[in-house]
Amino acid sequence: MNTEKIEEVKAAIAAATAKDARELEEYRMRFISKKSVVGELFATMRTVPNEEKKAYGQLINEVKEAAEAKFKALIEALESGNSGAKQAAFDLTLPPVLTPSGAVHPLTATRRKIISIFERIGFNLSEGPEIEDDWHNFSALNFPENHPAREMQDTFFIEKNPDIALRTHTSSVQVRVMENERPPIRTLSPGRVYRNEAISARAHCIFHQVEGLYIDKNVGFRDLKNTLYHFAKEMFGASTKVRFRPSFFPFTEPSAEIDISCQLCGGAGCNVCKGTGWVEIGGSGMVDPNVLAASGIDPEVYTGFAFGMGIERIAMLSYQIKDLRLFTENDIRFLHQFSKLV
Repeated sequence: MNTEKIEEVKAAIAAATAKDARELEEYRMRFISKKSVVGELFATMRTVPNEEKKAYGQLINEVKEAAEAKFKALIEALESGNSGAKQAAFDLTLPPVLTPSGAVHPLTATRRKIISIFERIGFNLSEGPEIEDDWHNFSALNFPENHPAREMQDTFFIEKNPDIALRTHTSSVQVRVMENERPPIRTLSPGRVYRNEAISARAHCIFHQVEGLYIDKNVGFRDLKNTLYHFAKEMFGASTKVRFRPSFFPFTEPSAEIDISCQLCGGAGCNVCKGTGWVEIGGSGMVDPNVLAASGIDPEVYTGFAFGMGIERIAMLSYQIKDLRLFTENDIRFLHQFSKLV
């Protein structure tokens, strides 16, 4: 029997060390695998005389068991060493650092910023139902009986009840506030609204509005302009230009549409602003006396202004988004661009 080879392998196993996973794998390949030195010892069994095979086999099995025992010991030593390193690197007594699991939707971020701007100048928040009756959605807001907005091609009416519809604006919330509160009133009404419109890059049947209302004694058009000038410059930057164009709305008189200098071209003219350098962001005006009277507020004593803007339109200008449909398609590639919004 070649006992000298067996003793050499035993000595090598006893002296073996493993400081990392690479050295541990080298040990396994040398002493544990089929092509290891221990495997070579088993291969020499066929050259050993029959009368010596039993004793020789016992010696080789002892070597194999020693190699496996040493392998387990090396694994345990490495694991205990790594555990110690982890305990040194991390203090488990410290409070956890919470990692955000998602991203803030651009419409949510825009809504929060709009609310923050108006809250700083004294506006509070008000909410109302999305399914409204005719009085709060139309009649109390001075809409005539034959107004196009009352037709099915413009409004989603609830089946079998022509007096109930999905609200077309959050002005209905303002009516509820005027009915339940006495002036002075300074409120902001953000929320989802519905219009029976074809979906395109610039229009949708479901979108979001934010409307403001201020009623008190001696409120004038100058107060309206100063409020919206302040908003535009806070929202889009100090260099933003603002203009008012005469318009008509049933619930305000006089009325004006609000334009700002195009945020995409800087006023030079592009496809978004149709070459004019201006983009409309909403409508505004002095509250019609009929609207005040319908809600129980004396128009001889109080005056007020109102305004309304589309949150999608503000978000498109803020983040230079050219297709309204992207907000509702839930494309993760689009939403991932806003992962840093808070």
